[in-house]
Amino acid sequence: MLSPAQPLSRIRRVALLFVLLAVPSAVFTSVASIPSPAVQPRSTDIIHRPTSRPYTGDLSVFEDPKRDKKLQVNRVMDLLEIHTGSTVADIGAGSGWFTVRAARRVGSSGRVYAVDINRSYLDYIRDRAQKEKLPNIRTILGKSDDPRLHPNSVDAVLLMKTYHEVAQPIVLLRHVRAAMRPGARLGIIDRDGQGDDHGVNRDVVIGEVERAGFVLAADYGFVKPDGADYFLIFGP
Repeated sequence: MLSPAQPLSRIRRVALLFVLLAVPSAVFTSVASIPSPAVQPRSTDIIHRPTSRPYTGDLSVFEDPKRDKKLQVNRVMDLLEIHTGSTVADIGAGSGWFTVRAARRVGSSGRVYAVDINRSYLDYIRDRAQKEKLPNIRTILGKSDDPRLHPNSVDAVLLMKTYHEVAQPIVLLRHVRAAMRPGARLGIIDRDGQGDDHGVNRDVVIGEVERAGFVLAADYGFVKPDGADYFLIFGP
């Protein structure tokens, strides 16, 4: 025979079950709090060169309808070996332009982490993921030198037009490397420049990324018709 407390306990459990079932899957695109790998910055990681101020303006500038064709984003994902079931990190995700394209590519069995230091951008991406019915997107509020990804968790990483804004890229990339699985690929798309003009010379980038423990695997120039931009791929 049940005590008076037992029916009440059972009712509470049933009520909780209905609440959980009522939560839409897109809610789980909210900002994640993820512990960082144990990476200790070294004095030799610190760089002293100009960098550009992170963009904080209107996100519509990233949504040019011709951008897919100009950037050849599907070719970019092919070269980064992003496919069904992959786990991808989009660092400096901005409006989520690449995030949503990667999310469609990896499908329901994959996952895309949209990482940014601007919380309002992550709110925008979360809303976008819900509207576009992409529950495989997770947003992460990163730090300027740490994307806050789980160790050994991602198959591909892309920094698209972001590297020139990173004040301490070697420290950031050492965290990225700790988060990459064996055989994973790191892609960097940027333009030649002086650091404070929204670009960084490709040789400077290659040297810094190699100092973080990566190996250059490929160097492409197809991501902009005038050849001003480059696409570098590295292995851990």
